Amino acid sequence: MVDPLIIKFFKKHHVLTIATTVNDEPWCANCFYVYLEEENALVFTSGTDTRHGQEFLKNARVAGSVVLETLVIGMIRGIQFQGIVTLAEGEILSRAKSAYLKRFPVAALMETHLWVVSLTNIKMTDNRLGFGKKLIWTQ
Repeated sequence: MVDPLIIKFFKKHHVLTIATTVNDEPWCANCFYVYLEEENALVFTSGTDTRHGQEFLKNARVAGSVVLETLVIGMIRGIQFQGIVTLAEGEILSRAKSAYLKRFPVAALMETHLWVVSLTNIKMTDNRLGFGKKLIWTQ
């Protein structure tokens, strides 16, 4: 079970950094996302013609982060994650689209390709719980 603090953090924030690697060449991109609690997945939109979109199709294993910007050491919080990314299709597509458009209604005006990161590993640092305190979830 995913720790409620992790769920709350994912739901509160809206920008992730996602990293790919193909042929030993790393790349990262920043995207708006929504968290699907029931699926423990992140949904975001990006074109299939972007560098990261093309790389998702070659290597679906990704890593990423969601962070809180702060200069106060005692308030540092952030998540690092690993997962498998796929284009949203079938049953999950309607749930993903509904959640994404609810959070980002302007996306209804654009042609979107929704991607889903099924999370396999999450590490959250939360210094409010003690310096360097980590919450870990693994599939």
